Amino acid sequence: MRKWISFPKIEGEASRQAHCDLPTDTFEREMSKEGFSGPAAQFYHQHPPTSWSQIDGPLLPRAFDTLKLTGNQSHPWKVRSLLQNSATDVRLWRSAYSMNQLVRNADGDDLLFIHHGDADLFCDFGHLKLNEGDYVLIPRGTLWRIEHAEEVVVLMIEATGESYYLPDKGLVGQHAIFDPAMLDTPKINDAFKAQQNEQEHQVLIKRDNQVTSMTYAFNPLDAIGWHGDLSVVRINWRDIRPLMSHRYHLPPSAHTTFLSHRFVVCTFCPRPIESDPGALKVPFFHNNDDFDELIFYHRGQFFSRDNIHPGMLTLHPCGLTHGPHPKALKIGLDSTRKATDEVAVMIDTRDSLRATEFAEAIEDKAYVDSWGGGKA
Repeated sequence: MRKWISFPKIEGEASRQAHCDLPTDTFEREMSKEGFSGPAAQFYHQHPPTSWSQIDGPLLPRAFDTLKLTGNQSHPWKVRSLLQNSATDVRLWRSAYSMNQLVRNADGDDLLFIHHGDADLFCDFGHLKLNEGDYVLIPRGTLWRIEHAEEVVVLMIEATGESYYLPDKGLVGQHAIFDPAMLDTPKINDAFKAQQNEQEHQVLIKRDNQVTSMTYAFNPLDAIGWHGDLSVVRINWRDIRPLMSHRYHLPPSAHTTFLSHRFVVCTFCPRPIESDPGALKVPFFHNNDDFDELIFYHRGQFFSRDNIHPGMLTLHPCGLTHGPHPKALKIGLDSTRKATDEVAVMIDTRDSLRATEFAEAIEDKAYVDSWGGGKA
């Protein structure tokens, strides 16, 4: 248990309640520890904290357009990393054809987000139908493959050397955000039994990002049953019921879906925008100096960004103030929108994310300039 220095004070002209009733013509910026769960201070600035006139150096807000990725990969271990650190590896897998091999990740749990298309997953635990918008959590060591008639696009988030967990939902209770009963598991059904045969099968095992091939004279997905409390699980973003407050803008951590050792995965779903006249209508500016913020845009118009389309990734590293884009800030201040329609996956990492050369090839270099000086 940490014992933080804690002495709530007010200095100068400030709001008594964070994120509400800001002093006239000011812009709130939060500086906090432990994401949004530790000690925090709110500052009230005369200018938007992201209105820099120039940035020189490696610490930049960055955007990557995965629609520019070409080619298809026959299995996930052929997919090159986009962003990574010691705790996670983020990839975008575009698959035009069903897999001919089975795969196993010995480096960590995999979290798949189905950005486009439908598929059938066959794994140690059975058969599971996958649809657009599904999260699929595949425990480390699981054998699996997918079948599909049309192209699928999958965001892959590896918990390197670790596992995924559900967040502690605290006072709102275990059934908030989504009831664990909504987590679907594979079935030992007719479709699973039909793919069992005595034909040769190849298994590709990834360990330390190196692939080992293993051949069986039969299909090793030959289980007739299983029991226990470890399994592949699936939930769709449409089954997530986001926490809301009409009088107070909740921080991104309120939308945590899964977490691992040194990062969290949050889901932004459509919701009503705060209606109280004094409440902020867009995310507050924040330093969040314990985490890098990576967002993958799945669908809709993201209400705190401009000129972002589905399939893009934005990276806002710690050390830079995060917050609403200039155009989004104006729309929020004018209260012209009453609801959000975006769906996005946010990955907040304690350790710096490195963009690979593969990501740099699809980077929108103009993204940083859309922030400076309040330009849009």
